Amino acid sequence: MTVAKHVQDRVVLNNGVEMPWLGLGVFKVEEGEDLKQAVKASIAAGYRSIDTAAIYQNETGVGEAIKEALAENGLSRQDLFVTSKVWNADLGYEETLAAYDASLEKLGLEYLDLYLIHWPVPGKYTDAWRALETLYKNNRVKAIGVSNFQIHHLEDLMQKTEIKPMINQVELHPYLTQKELLAYSKEHQIQMEAWSPLMQGGLLDHPILSDIANKHHKSVAQIILRWDLQNGIITIPKSIKTHRIAENANVFDFELTNQEMKQIDDLNQNHRVGPDPDHIDF
Repeated sequence: MTVAKHVQDRVVLNNGVEMPWLGLGVFKVEEGEDLKQAVKASIAAGYRSIDTAAIYQNETGVGEAIKEALAENGLSRQDLFVTSKVWNADLGYEETLAAYDASLEKLGLEYLDLYLIHWPVPGKYTDAWRALETLYKNNRVKAIGVSNFQIHHLEDLMQKTEIKPMINQVELHPYLTQKELLAYSKEHQIQMEAWSPLMQGGLLDHPILSDIANKHHKSVAQIILRWDLQNGIITIPKSIKTHRIAENANVFDFELTNQEMKQIDDLNQNHRVGPDPDHIDF
């Protein structure tokens, strides 16, 4: 496997679309100046991927920031990779089609690069996926995928539908390494993507990670993001601080050893900071 060497390096998804290995997540970033500055700072720092969702209620601000950042950096829409997600309340064939249109309108975009089903709500995600297939076949979205799907969700979906997901975006960090899901995803050419890669800051003073970081003269956040990349996982760290956004992109000039990779793998506790995908009551 070739590991990304630059912030704008991309991985080829199973439909031939190229997606950046590193992106900015904007979960829990409210509409306003902080959001706009974060998106603009990320694009100025070389990021070309922005990840939002309907439920974040910040698509309008993300869209405005993208428009300004493209103009300021001399970029075109095609240079960026924009992701959003359909929320649980909108899962269903017609509902999902309408939700896609609503997201596009808020973002002020003509298409999304990636549209995801946010959670595998039982009895609902298959119809939603058929809507995503329709959007994809009609060339209204470049790629489609899922989020928070376990192996059994993926198997169920693929048995009942036509197009295989291109992405599965899941909670993934050193305390939740998802090795079985990662192996399954690689076997089926479904690209894994990590949300909350830094465990919402909960690992930044971990002694083993700090030790590895000191050896490489890097931050713990940079070590974790590098571990993602060397595992072949797309990663979308969230930050609203300009210096952190730049720091998180500075992970392409060093490499973790096999021993260091194993040390990080061995931190796994199957510990989630987000909901359990098998118990969705929201």
